[in-house]
Amino acid sequence: MKIALIGNQNSGKTSLFNLLTGNNQKVGNWPGVTIDKKVGTILKTDFELIDLPGVYSLSPYTAEEEISRNFILNENPDIIINIVDATIMERSLYLTTQLMELDCKVIVALNMCDLLEKKGIKVDEKALSEKLGVSVVKISALKNTGIDELISLLKENSTDDKKPEIYEENVCFELKNIEKTLNCKHKRFISVKLLENDEKILQTHSINETIIESREKLEKEYNNECEQIIANQRYNFITNEKEKFLVHTKNEKTITDKIDKILLNKWLALPIFILIMAAVYFLSVGVVGTATVDFIDSVFSSISQWFGSVLEKWNASPWAVSLVCDGIISGVGAVLNFVPQLIILFTCISLLETSGYMSRIAFLLDKVFKKFGLSGKSLIPFIVGAGCSVPGIMTTRTIEDENEKAATIMLTPFIPCSAKLPIIALFAGFFFKNSWLVTLSLYIFAIVIILLSAIIIRKLFLVSKPNPFISELPTYKVPSFKYIFRDVFEKTVSFIKRAGTIILLCSVVIWFTLSFSFKLEYGVNVENSILASIGNCLAWFFYPMLGEWSWAATVSAIQGLIAKEQVISSMAVIAGINDPSAGIFTSGIFAFFNPASAYAYMVFNLFSAPCFGAIGAMHKEFKSTKKTLLAVGFQTLLAWVLATLVYLIGSLFLA
Repeated sequence: MKIALIGNQNSGKTSLFNLLTGNNQKVGNWPGVTIDKKVGTILKTDFELIDLPGVYSLSPYTAEEEISRNFILNENPDIIINIVDATIMERSLYLTTQLMELDCKVIVALNMCDLLEKKGIKVDEKALSEKLGVSVVKISALKNTGIDELISLLKENSTDDKKPEIYEENVCFELKNIEKTLNCKHKRFISVKLLENDEKILQTHSINETIIESREKLEKEYNNECEQIIANQRYNFITNEKEKFLVHTKNEKTITDKIDKILLNKWLALPIFILIMAAVYFLSVGVVGTATVDFIDSVFSSISQWFGSVLEKWNASPWAVSLVCDGIISGVGAVLNFVPQLIILFTCISLLETSGYMSRIAFLLDKVFKKFGLSGKSLIPFIVGAGCSVPGIMTTRTIEDENEKAATIMLTPFIPCSAKLPIIALFAGFFFKNSWLVTLSLYIFAIVIILLSAIIIRKLFLVSKPNPFISELPTYKVPSFKYIFRDVFEKTVSFIKRAGTIILLCSVVIWFTLSFSFKLEYGVNVENSILASIGNCLAWFFYPMLGEWSWAATVSAIQGLIAKEQVISSMAVIAGINDPSAGIFTSGIFAFFNPASAYAYMVFNLFSAPCFGAIGAMHKEFKSTKKTLLAVGFQTLLAWVLATLVYLIGSLFLA
């Protein structure tokens, strides 16, 4: 018998898998991806257990969700064990409502009920089983309780009770009409996905008139997209039924309550949040900062010299030596200098997320965000966007209100992502004594501009008031260091891959256009190069924020459209070819920078149009070229205005 184990991340899924299988495990990778595939045999049985990646839904927004859904739909497991974190019931049961739509026996394993009971809340598993129409068993993966009862349920041949309708009557009616047109397994699940216009399902199931008519009818009736209609009604079902199986017993304060009394205090919460973020940037930029950057820079400098001498011994032509040393090594090395800082930043953010603190920040800032046309739900994309804007923008799919979603998509790239950190770290480290404080100021500046921009967007585009933000705060947990290591490792490898692919290719292009004239003459003065000619055509745009006509700073900033890290790579290549013995800011071509223009340049790169990858994600979520162009135009214009104001004001105090 084939059994699938599925649940949210950090729900205790891995612990349960280990308990059920003991040492009878095999670990590999899912086809085409590096995500772990764990398969084992349940103790004292011949049941095969497959541990699916941790997911929050079966909508394929991530590789993990696509793997889990494909396995369930294509491999047809006999039983699905859905592990549910009882302390965050509302979020956990969202996945359960999707599993209920499958033609498969589902068993809900309620984990961490002991933690919930400490808060004075008890789960009536029989009532929950009746409401969901699936088998429910209480377990504790940490304390190894309820496992025998779970295995007994697996051995039973009984089928699930009739599963309830979770949607409103008119939605159910349209789903049943669609089901009649299908000839496949999992008809209800497929019907829902066809109604939601799911791209992956549409690749295997053709659209018909019934589906089109149902979709148009419901969207007109609810004045919303079907995907949002379905999501809203899932949550409504969970919210309405929740009180029927949750029994409030006593009101004893837990450790989580005591910690929240301080961290969510009316007066202390925001100052504590600012102090925590200050500590994050102090560790990642301040402590690690200059020491690691200088060390790695010296390593790449030595590598460059070694390659140069080897190539000269091989009688390589001057242009080949320059390409390798001044183009490839200098360009890629300038970006990789900041890897240690990013590792510390990723680790800190991951610690805050897995401990449960970030969920509280979303709750805390909800009241503030509401005043500006946003809600606490918008904070989640901003947090994710601190790693990379692309997944941050994709996370906006969880926002039901279309106007708030559009505003969040437009504003998410304003958060300093990992690709922008090298720009900030380079300029802040060279021009300011307390580089971590400057980095923190830009983070706070970004939040202020996001809130002010939200007002502008609301006035211009008539954004409606945000929906109420409803969320269950998880209990504080000791972070899983294995999960943190994997999370940080994947993000770091992704950053390094960009340096080894996109950045390398762009560095070669920069070197070529910098070393040749339009007549393809090699070794020309950089001022007469192809790149300088292009930069001089656009330098007027950057003059007000730099106080200097600089084609070099212009083309470097434009390179940020390819990848924000490329701004630093481009500057390194230009400075290296212009003056090989000097650093970026000691080279004559960038020596005009002062604290005021440096801060202004950081501001422009922070708020201007993001990289092409993020722009593509914006277009995918907007589903409109016009909206995407408006967003890019708004971002760039705002960045120019802010950078110019910063330079003009900063020149009075910092220059």
